[in-house]
Amino acid sequence: MLRALRRLSLTHWILIAMVLGVVVGAAFPKGTTWTWGGVPHAISSQDLKVFSSLFLKMIKCILVPLVFGTLVVGIAGHTDDLKAVGKLALRSILYFEVVTTLALIIGLVVVNLTKPGVGLALPPSSGDVPTPKEVTWESIADHLVPTSFFKAAAENDVLQVVFFAIVFGVALAQVPRSEREPVLRFCESLTEVMFRFTGLVMKFAPIGVGAAMAVTVGHSGLAVLKNLASLVGTLYLGLAVFSVLVLLPIAWWARLPVMEFLRTIKEPAMLAFTTTSSDAAMPDAMRRMVAFGVPRRIVSFVMPMGYSFNLDGSTLYLAVASVFVAQAAGKDLSVAQQVSIVLTLMLTSKGMAGIPRASQVILAGVLVTYDLPLAGVAVIMGIDELMDMGRTTINLVGNCLSTAVMARWEGCFRSEPGPDAAPGA
Repeated sequence: MLRALRRLSLTHWILIAMVLGVVVGAAFPKGTTWTWGGVPHAISSQDLKVFSSLFLKMIKCILVPLVFGTLVVGIAGHTDDLKAVGKLALRSILYFEVVTTLALIIGLVVVNLTKPGVGLALPPSSGDVPTPKEVTWESIADHLVPTSFFKAAAENDVLQVVFFAIVFGVALAQVPRSEREPVLRFCESLTEVMFRFTGLVMKFAPIGVGAAMAVTVGHSGLAVLKNLASLVGTLYLGLAVFSVLVLLPIAWWARLPVMEFLRTIKEPAMLAFTTTSSDAAMPDAMRRMVAFGVPRRIVSFVMPMGYSFNLDGSTLYLAVASVFVAQAAGKDLSVAQQVSIVLTLMLTSKGMAGIPRASQVILAGVLVTYDLPLAGVAVIMGIDELMDMGRTTINLVGNCLSTAVMARWEGCFRSEPGPDAAPGA
């Protein structure tokens, strides 16, 4: 029995905790009393809120060092590569930004049409972040630049931290290598430590998720399950729309043999879907794209770069999840606020591919910035595995497609046959 329990993964424990949380929340809703020895005692699933609060605070304390370290390394750490490949790098970044922006827009449109969070009634936010005033373009621009990095860090103002990290990274990339290396090594070490820190925090996830689910079900009833199912359906609808309206036209525009491309990436895509791991599927995907006719030099540059800048499925998910939490909290976000969220996600989602549960960390940063309840992160984590399967697959498909598009754009698609085995091998 103990051996079987040790073999359970973190995902299994989160799912078990979610089910237990639903049971506890349904059995002991808000306002439940229990008589013991003739004396009534108030007992409620709401008493578990302290555990979910501790988990969410641990996530919040990750945000600033993680965002700062990953962005600085992502900008200054690749400066030599960017100079070496020049035009290919600029084209790749332009392509990535256009496609991920379209993914965010589709996510916002779909979640606003389906409204999966309406009626969920999440507990209110802790209130330690002031409610923003009416958002205008002037207020967004004025808020973007921090008066002090340390003030922005102390307040977990992710948008201001992102601005500082980008400017810092660009400045660092311009100094001589001998002076850049110590700072870059520090940021790389900081990032690696924060990866491990995140892993430790996530070991507490089953307790935090179970407690959050119990509090939410006890507060809103079993109707929360319907909302979560609607969220999963909304995400997959958004991914399908993105594939049909964005990825397919791009493949046609690049004059790629679509059916052959799909056959080429079929097995890596299935591996990504079943394991929810881009790292597991990427090596085989790179080999197959070379066999498909994309020069190795393009695959070896564009594919890894895409996993920092071109996470189509993850960015679409973040747009959906952010508005879902706002709907559940009863906050009607204006168009300007939603556009501001898109801009925030465009920046904070870069360079996060190697972080365990990266999407939850980024989502937490957005929720903190816009004073939305962090409890939404813990509730969503209970069904994250189901959503991760879809978004990881689209991440892989989008990055495979980007290598072929760049090869066509560079005029070398199938001009340098790869030595690898054929895709069906």
